[in-house]
Amino acid sequence: MTPPEFSRPQRIDAIGDRPHSVAIIAEPGERTALAARFGLVSIDALAAQFAVGREAGSILVTGEVTAAVIQACVVTDDPVPARIAERVTLRFVPEEEGAVADEIELADDALDTIEYQGNAIDLGEAAAETLALALDPFPRGPRAAEALREAGVIAEGEAGPFGALASLRDRLKS
Repeated sequence: MTPPEFSRPQRIDAIGDRPHSVAIIAEPGERTALAARFGLVSIDALAAQFAVGREAGSILVTGEVTAAVIQACVVTDDPVPARIAERVTLRFVPEEEGAVADEIELADDALDTIEYQGNAIDLGEAAAETLALALDPFPRGPRAAEALREAGVIAEGEAGPFGALASLRDRLKS
């Protein structure tokens, strides 16, 4: 297993019952490696501010992950800058040896749960994964709609039965 690009281990024995604040910032080399991992043009900034404490046999982490990224437009490949500010609440639990992962239904207010091994949790990897989940999966730049039209791709509203009705309506008005 390769080590995470942005690792900020927090020792379990240093976490008390009262939450303490932890701030982390990704260095340029870490941001470059994460950008490659997530298929981004670049990550210009990545930071997180967490409150870390124990709760009911687990470790509760709350806070915010912020980032400035540049994604590639899915249509034109033009750079699309984006700012991320994602609130996060995570519960870290010890990994149970030999446990079989069953599929379970989660309530809407259920916390994201992350299993850990050993004597530390990795807040950097948690921030990186939070960033990845917050990214727009289909970023579009300002020239995307024009490029799609030029390529002959019709818009959603022009397709299917509603598109046909709109076209018919337009012809009847003429």
